[in-house]
Amino acid sequence: MKQQQLRIPMPVRYLINAALFAAFLLVGNLLVEGRVISSYYAKVIVLIGINIILTVSLNVATGYLGQLPLGHAGFMAVGAYASAIFLTHTSIPIGIAFPMGIALGGIVAGIVGILIGIPALRLKGDYLAIITLGFGEIIRVILLNIDSVLGFKLTYGAASLKNIPKETSFFSTYLCVGIVCFLIHAMMKSRHGRAILSVRENEIAAESCGINLTYYKTLGFTASAFFAGVAGALYASYLGILNPSGFGFMKSIEILVMVVLGGMGSMLGSVVSATVLTAVPEMLRAFSDYRMIVYSLLLIVVMIFKPSGLLGQYDFSLSRTLESIFRRKPTRHPADAANAEGGEA
Repeated sequence: MKQQQLRIPMPVRYLINAALFAAFLLVGNLLVEGRVISSYYAKVIVLIGINIILTVSLNVATGYLGQLPLGHAGFMAVGAYASAIFLTHTSIPIGIAFPMGIALGGIVAGIVGILIGIPALRLKGDYLAIITLGFGEIIRVILLNIDSVLGFKLTYGAASLKNIPKETSFFSTYLCVGIVCFLIHAMMKSRHGRAILSVRENEIAAESCGINLTYYKTLGFTASAFFAGVAGALYASYLGILNPSGFGFMKSIEILVMVVLGGMGSMLGSVVSATVLTAVPEMLRAFSDYRMIVYSLLLIVVMIFKPSGLLGQYDFSLSRTLESIFRRKPTRHPADAANAEGGEA
């Protein structure tokens, strides 16, 4: 007796995922625009989306590539300021300028990622963490003091860059979330993604198989920086004001905690942890004297009882779930049927 299982063709899988995501965008946007969800909770939901992009982008460098960078907030800052400066000085209509600003933020952050990654990725472990932490602080200090060097106002330093168009909405944020998650998924399913995973598992074995370690380390690091720049661009238009102090060491640690809590190497884990760790402090705001204690205890409990993160390296697959639900009933092979009839006789 053989069990026939429904196999969903790959194009149909992507079509189902795209249809469900489009429905999520449409319903969510209608709820937000129709004021069914209050403006406060709408802002929290948008912030969750930005943190999801930051978390899944850092997961590329930590969970998939197996490195430990501590300067992720620096790439976010580069993308935020690049996009904000462009939006505040351009004469292009904002409907066109905003997506251009998001792309520009990602590209500039990616270029900075290449410049930092080439020398930094020659190191490993703690040494890599220290040097990327240093580069992240260098970026923050440059943004803080570059106006005095240039002789004109660009970032406005400690006075903050103001009057940034507030164009980040539920729709634009979660559209970017979907695109970023799809691009990371597609990259990791390609041969380049498999090469990146092999570097994580064993660098010596990967190099012996002909994999260029420098190239793939830099590729993963640059992709991580690019998507952090996209999140930074959304963040700039979400706040409407930027100050370099908001992109310090603790911001990088906050993003890293989200990755570790969700599970290094799990995209779904990054989404869940970013959602939880963004929403919990807001839900506990009424208990302002105790909310950070509860927040810290939650992290400690998870790390004690689930050190691999909430989901480890597990990734949810809608297609596999549908296949298991609509699994066909077992059918008898003709030979099995004949044997059964002979036995009855």
